[in-house]
Amino acid sequence: MKAGILGGGQLGRMLLQAAANYTVETYVMENDAHCPAAHLCHHFIKGDITNFDDVYNFGKMVDALTIEIESVNVDALEKLETEGIKIYPKPSAIRIIKNKIRQKEFYQSNEIPSSEFVITKNIADLNDHHHFLPAVHKIGEGGYDGKGVQVIKNKDHITKGFDAPAVLEKMVHIKKEIAIIIGMNDKGEAAIYPPAEMIFDPLLNLLDYQLSPAILSEKVLWKAEAIALKVVKQLNSAGLFAIELFVTDADDVLVNETAPRVHNSGHHTIEANYCSQYDMLWRIMLQYPLGNTKPILPSAIVNIIGAEGFNGLAKYEGLAETLKIDNAFVHLYGKQQTKPGRKMGHVTIMSKDYQDLTHKANKIKHLLKVVS
Repeated sequence: MKAGILGGGQLGRMLLQAAANYTVETYVMENDAHCPAAHLCHHFIKGDITNFDDVYNFGKMVDALTIEIESVNVDALEKLETEGIKIYPKPSAIRIIKNKIRQKEFYQSNEIPSSEFVITKNIADLNDHHHFLPAVHKIGEGGYDGKGVQVIKNKDHITKGFDAPAVLEKMVHIKKEIAIIIGMNDKGEAAIYPPAEMIFDPLLNLLDYQLSPAILSEKVLWKAEAIALKVVKQLNSAGLFAIELFVTDADDVLVNETAPRVHNSGHHTIEANYCSQYDMLWRIMLQYPLGNTKPILPSAIVNIIGAEGFNGLAKYEGLAETLKIDNAFVHLYGKQQTKPGRKMGHVTIMSKDYQDLTHKANKIKHLLKVVS
């Protein structure tokens, strides 16, 4: 089978690493010929994933197509779908998810619990919603990895908002932020991964480290799994999805956002689960049985991000020391240039003991630095 990936970042890279286990001819399209995925595919096509003609022409080369980033030209995908190209997930699901406004309306219309929201057309609209603050302003399209998200605590912070269509979400008190990855095949069968708990860096609004399986009460776990599964079923599409959820102080579970692709919160599955999220997506695209989502051992993920004050050719300080740590698995994404906050890799740690995981995660966070 000929399979295409739109986007050539680290997620595409890890997807290609898993593809090596199957008889599949891989195609990648990305603007940058030096992107992380470029040298691992059979065929690299330089092109713009947001351009109709580029996406359409690329899609005509393959039997099946997937994405590693949402900002793709959905009109081209819809045309390809009518011409018999299998697309994972369906263009209809990508269209809902890629726009934060449409995504929130989808939760509302399908009675999926999510935080209260209002839609704003421009920054001036925020002045009509002082009573709704504190809230989080999310730009409708184009935001990722903490970009396109602003916390507006009170009316003095309104100037931080977006002068474009956006969603203003009421801030909720949360005790945990979790993510559940679900694989759905063409028959409508689902494979659910155990939840991962995400701990964020408050300054960069990027994942600091993550623990999996998340420590949750049985009641919260069942609620979270049921809600995540409802999201995927209502999207009515095969593919791999990551559902990010909030657990409130009252043990309510709310959907924060959904990603229609392999996801950062599932990196640990490469070593820590019997079937990785990347392997699962290939199984779905190749029409093979769904894999085993059970954890082999509890795990933690530490993101390796570009250190403050460094721009230029990437150098890794503390790499040798990190590689000496038992059950620590280093993944470097092959990005040649570093800049502050840029995702350059991750480390997965495995241990039976959650205290040991947290200790090693913090140790690696301070040990491994990307400088120039």
